[in-house]
Amino acid sequence: MIRALWTAATGMQAKQMDLDVIANNLANVNTGGFKKSRVDFQDLMYQVVQVKGAPSTEDTQIPTGIEVGLGVKPAAIQKIFSQGDIYQTGNPLDLVIEGDGFFQVLMPDGTIAYTRDGSFKLDAEGRLVTSDGFPLEPPIVIPLEAESVTVGQDGTVTVKLPGETESQEVGVLELARFINPAGLTSRGRNLYLATEASGDPQLGTPGLLGLGTIAQGFLETSNVQIVEEMVRMISAQRAYEINSKAITTADEMMGITSNLKR
Repeated sequence: MIRALWTAATGMQAKQMDLDVIANNLANVNTGGFKKSRVDFQDLMYQVVQVKGAPSTEDTQIPTGIEVGLGVKPAAIQKIFSQGDIYQTGNPLDLVIEGDGFFQVLMPDGTIAYTRDGSFKLDAEGRLVTSDGFPLEPPIVIPLEAESVTVGQDGTVTVKLPGETESQEVGVLELARFINPAGLTSRGRNLYLATEASGDPQLGTPGLLGLGTIAQGFLETSNVQIVEEMVRMISAQRAYEINSKAITTADEMMGITSNLKR
């Protein structure tokens, strides 16, 4: 059996996964706080036909040898946590992190999830929550009678109450950062969960300990670059076609061999 059949097949499978990742990036081009992914590949094992450095005569050695590669495999799908574009909304409950860090969200099972999506709302109890109703951690509660809400760069949340001249502090946003954010696992709903690979979260006040600052009335868009993804998609398509051509060529060679007559 010609090795090229199996080798080219691994190339087609790898490019199919590459296209799947690109499609997911493009599908989320307008998802707030979404972070694009990239597939990393590795070559497979090699079949050694002739060992490098093997003696060819009593006084000489083979300088290069013969090693035949057996294809490619996906090694990792990595999240790229670069900053997305920021745009102004004017909504006082829209928050963006300028720099490193994640908002903390309390899940129904009591675990903490992390997000870059700052499009928060108020629930029936006045808590700041995500679009799915998951509250921020630590909780921020806005009084019903509050006339305005202000969030400082350091995460301090204050409200203006009727009849009072000074604003009243109702809480402080706490951000989390990770030594290896690419190790976070994606849960969907713009949420991530910590893993052993990401390390434990390092909590702190916005603007300190390497954490970004908070900007009120802004949102972060996806960091997906459409032109970049389109170029990657064309490259993946062409690589897929080339590998399929290799399979066709190997099949034709096998056909020629099987049709040989004495």
